[in-house]
Amino acid sequence: MSDSTPSRLMVGLLAASCGIAVANIYYAQPLLGLIGPQLNMGPRAESLIVSLTQLGYAAGLLFLVPLGDLVENRRLVVLTLASAVIPLLLAGLAWSGTVMLVVSVLIGLTSVAVQMLIPLAAHLTPEARRGRVVGLVTSGLLFGILFSRPLASLVAACTSWRAVFFISALLMAGLTLLLSRALPRREPGAGHHYGALLASLFTLPVRFSVLRRRAAYHAACFAGFSLFWTGAPLFLIRDFGFTQRGIALFALAGAAGAFAAPLAGHLADRGHTKVGTLGALLGVMVAFGIASLGGVVRSVVILALAGIVLDASVQTNLVLGQRAIYILAPELRSRMNGVFMAIFFLGGAVGSAATGVLLARLGWGGLCVAGAVLPLLALIYFFFARAA
Repeated sequence: MSDSTPSRLMVGLLAASCGIAVANIYYAQPLLGLIGPQLNMGPRAESLIVSLTQLGYAAGLLFLVPLGDLVENRRLVVLTLASAVIPLLLAGLAWSGTVMLVVSVLIGLTSVAVQMLIPLAAHLTPEARRGRVVGLVTSGLLFGILFSRPLASLVAACTSWRAVFFISALLMAGLTLLLSRALPRREPGAGHHYGALLASLFTLPVRFSVLRRRAAYHAACFAGFSLFWTGAPLFLIRDFGFTQRGIALFALAGAAGAFAAPLAGHLADRGHTKVGTLGALLGVMVAFGIASLGGVVRSVVILALAGIVLDASVQTNLVLGQRAIYILAPELRSRMNGVFMAIFFLGGAVGSAATGVLLARLGWGGLCVAGAVLPLLALIYFFFARAA
């Protein structure tokens, strides 16, 4: 751990890098209506693009991110970013649905550099300011998540969906070169082998109740997040006649929720994690209530408001969760982060995969009910839990 807070320039670079890299996971989300028909994929196969990307990301969290406790961190980040270029190029060149599904897994797998950078920011920051710095870096990640959707829609509307992946491949190549020069070196202190490192992952949720609880809370939140943001573009296209430009503007409105991340970090540093968690879980439930109302009265404005409330609530819960697990055991930070993220991304993958079925069988209202039940279950667990 560093004795001094990293410079604003370094924090800004880490935040921007997280945003650029994590966007790869979400570019396809608003483009399913374009990718699917062109590659002869049905509605269920379309939603699998998002699910498989998230499953690939979860695999990277389990098998690559823990290397941050074993391998020099700058080298690990740079190699992971460089590895993202090829699957992104292949996505742009995809000639069949099968190819797109395979490269989706690889895009998710190689996008985990984000979760190597956030623990690095925590290592570089003293505990008294760690929540604020992690919140700032995480806000970059969240802006990347939220702006990736409108950006992908705008690029697709002006050119084609394939151009989105080609541009991202260029960004990854440039980011690789920049971080290879700008990131500080950090040699981890762990002395065990990779096999022992992986084996230790399965013991962490058992050993640390806070990790177990925070992962469960956020798995529920992120499943709801994926339900909404995978389903909303399909709902708007099929029931409201939206174009890709309209989807872009809708997703852009939801990006306003990203401003909650630094505030959540400040809240955590002040010791208000429990209150913040309660508010975040209730916020996700309220967001789906608003979304259901928006579907009934057919109001895009109300649906956009639901997206803002949902994004702010999910992001608040994420920052609070990361702050809680980062103080547990500094020497296990990369592994802790990997397990935490892998568990909740599995929740996100389930949410994405269920979207097509819920919309087809139960409609938008049924999707919103399912989305509200998820944080309700997390709230029940929260009230039975005694710790953060």
